[in-house]
Amino acid sequence: MTKPKSTKVAARSAARKLSKDQVSRKSAPAPSRSVRPDTKQARIIAMLRAPAGTTIAAIMTATKWQQHSVRGFFAGVIRKKLGLNLASEQTDKGRVYRIKDGKASSAMTDRAKQAA
Repeated sequence: MTKPKSTKVAARSAARKLSKDQVSRKSAPAPSRSVRPDTKQARIIAMLRAPAGTTIAAIMTATKWQQHSVRGFFAGVIRKKLGLNLASEQTDKGRVYRIKDGKASSAMTDRAKQAA
């Protein structure tokens, strides 16, 4: 005599029979890309949007990150993920970074043209 399948086993086998489309419909919706106001990312973006801009040293102090982490954040999140136009200039207090008006940087538009 065989034992009847438990409910866990039956549920697993039923889940395996679902197609990929059916599984993706049951998953939770993706979170929106809005930035929460109390995160390090939001603080850095606010510092960069200030008219005076900010330095890497100031961001390092605010986030407790190392210099290479701040630079990686600029390249990966600010420029690539968010597509913001990050400009820098050399001043008497060091290199100052700020987000310029306009969504995409010229490098982003060049990449879009190449992809098309």
